[in-house]
Amino acid sequence: MKLPVRFAMIGSGWRSLYYIRIAKALPQYFEVCMMLCRTQEKAQYMSETYHIPACVSEEEVDSAEPDVIVIAAKKEVNAVLSMHWLEKGYTVLQETPAGIDRETLEQLVKTDGKLVIAEQYRRYPEYAAVKKLLETGLIGKPDHLYLSLAHEYHAASLIRYFLDIPAGTSFDVVTKQWSLPTAETLTRYERITDRRISPKQRTNALFTYEGNKGAVYDFDSEQYRSPIRSSHFCIQGTYGEIFDQTVRYLDENNQAQTDLIHVMYRTIETDDPNPNLHTVREITKISFRDQILYQPVFGLCSLAQDETAIAYILHDTAMYASGEGESPYPLAEAIDDALTAIHMKEFICG
Repeated sequence: MKLPVRFAMIGSGWRSLYYIRIAKALPQYFEVCMMLCRTQEKAQYMSETYHIPACVSEEEVDSAEPDVIVIAAKKEVNAVLSMHWLEKGYTVLQETPAGIDRETLEQLVKTDGKLVIAEQYRRYPEYAAVKKLLETGLIGKPDHLYLSLAHEYHAASLIRYFLDIPAGTSFDVVTKQWSLPTAETLTRYERITDRRISPKQRTNALFTYEGNKGAVYDFDSEQYRSPIRSSHFCIQGTYGEIFDQTVRYLDENNQAQTDLIHVMYRTIETDDPNPNLHTVREITKISFRDQILYQPVFGLCSLAQDETAIAYILHDTAMYASGEGESPYPLAEAIDDALTAIHMKEFICG
């Protein structure tokens, strides 16, 4: 595979900026060769603000000869856009979810071509490190999970990932939702300090899977950014559990032990006025006892976990496009994640 990977962006919203930051941080690996916008004004703004080529015509995207097309528009139209660019013969990396309704997902299944859904949570350094530790068998067979760190389809992906549940495995789910008054603290673009209160949605769901595995899903709609809402997980297995960074297990003498997963990181201060981007926490190494569970594949590059995870998927999608690797996230799994999110909404109890 030739480097840098040249990719074209379809869409110019919030999520597209993640890919721009990746390309700016890792120019030896990635290049934004074109961004397709809906209006000339937006194309000019993106070009002048981020110093990338931008246009309003598909012909200009074609002329740029991208290795991969990245779809990062709105959830409601991403799948339709993906199918369009797949028909043109491109390998497509689409932002999550695969689709928001059953009809769209059925259409995707019938689509030919190389389509990858950018499900990034499994590629987060911290969660990939936990998975690597699980694979050692330290806590035995994982069979139960409490998950409070990602919503809907992202959570579905992590549940299957941590519990080794194949796509298509049958399950039952019961869902409960509440609307709870919560202080607003941080949006995508600004910090809120006036103690305003608004209703936020808390969702709980109980999953029972074929094979005697279960998961508890717990998510607050303020959880991703709010400094007053924390995220947690607990994976329980035959011989122990992993609760966030604390590992409890039986040693070779069947004696109970407690150790920590050590996450090392550096903090980078930026000049970005967005409070979400002013400080970047980049993970430099993750270890457990004498085992290294994670080191940056691309080296230190001042990217947070989300961008780091997307960079890995983008790289592997380009490998897939060139015939040098498998899909980094098979479509069957992404469709299963999206269907699980739909099931959760269908089985909300009063």
